[in-house]
Amino acid sequence: MNLEELFIQNKEESISGRYLTLDHIKPLLEKLNTNNQVKIIGKSVLGEPIYSYEIGTGKTRIYLWSQMHGNESTTTKALFDFINVLNNKSEFAEKLLNTFTFYSIPILNPDGARLYTRENANKIDLNRDSQNLTQPESNVLREVFEAFKPDYCFNLHDQRTIFGVADTGKPATVSFLAPSYNEEREINDNRLKAINLIAGINDELQKHIPGQIGRFDDSFNINCIGDTFQFLGVPTILFEAGHFAGDYEREITRKFIFFSLIQSFKLLSENDLVYNRINDYLNISQNKPVFYDFMYKNIKINYDGIEIITNFVAQYKEELIENKIHFNAYIVEAGDLENYFGHYEYDGNGAVYSDDYSGFPKLNQKADFYLNKNIKFVNGLIKS
Repeated sequence: MNLEELFIQNKEESISGRYLTLDHIKPLLEKLNTNNQVKIIGKSVLGEPIYSYEIGTGKTRIYLWSQMHGNESTTTKALFDFINVLNNKSEFAEKLLNTFTFYSIPILNPDGARLYTRENANKIDLNRDSQNLTQPESNVLREVFEAFKPDYCFNLHDQRTIFGVADTGKPATVSFLAPSYNEEREINDNRLKAINLIAGINDELQKHIPGQIGRFDDSFNINCIGDTFQFLGVPTILFEAGHFAGDYEREITRKFIFFSLIQSFKLLSENDLVYNRINDYLNISQNKPVFYDFMYKNIKINYDGIEIITNFVAQYKEELIENKIHFNAYIVEAGDLENYFGHYEYDGNGAVYSDDYSGFPKLNQKADFYLNKNIKFVNGLIKS
């Protein structure tokens, strides 16, 4: 199976970029709703509908949800690409539909999606509300879990650009976790199923993005949904869509999430999972927060009348302005910054820093400055 071709043929072209709301996916759901597969299963804090999409008649029940955090939309795009595969009437699609019943919630947090926030409209992180269930969105997710009785859960998220694969200097383009079910982080049969599946996905992804797959920290937190569902006895896999070089719209990462979904269901449908791959799973390097969006090295600054050579870094803030995400770069740290990396790195070789503000790289200042008064940087990048 050629995954690149499959992606090109099934990519949902009507959605792209980082800002994805119900307005964008409603036309897709209407198109998919040929036989009452789409339902409104609840309402958000602000009264927005929470939609589900169910397809397939197979024995193995798969529960997927995306945009639990409203500003994490990459997996939603990949989910619709995958749904297109399920509807393309191919032999592979028929096999999946006969093997699985898929129940998906494309946007669990529609208010957060519209506001482009991690939290819901009550400023609650739904992924810390899995025990208290104080929010309507959390209750919808839990009610479906109890009624649908899944065999596997797929918890679909984005991660920030700060994450790299250990200390390799490579970004964590996709990361996974088989969450713990207890404080001791023991491995039982259910967790092992998640571990084996992740190891199988990793086998495929390493062919496409070698060294760019990470493993999330498995500290137990029963308030997190993955830990809760694993505790309740259902193998749960956390997917984290991360950064690929230059891909701030996450259109390339979207493809690798799609590959991961296809590989998951290919392995499960063929019953092609090796029983014990704990070592392979643990050999996936852990995620580490070692990246900044911009790193400027060996810059000469005048600080309190003393000239020093130092490094500084800037980070994008993603700001929603008139229904569009703007990436605005701000200086966030200065100093040695050893063992850190930049997605964009510039070596000044002792060039003198100046700006229109304070004359040195001040924290939370916009990344607009000059080097040697003739190289102009605007929003973090050299202005040509």
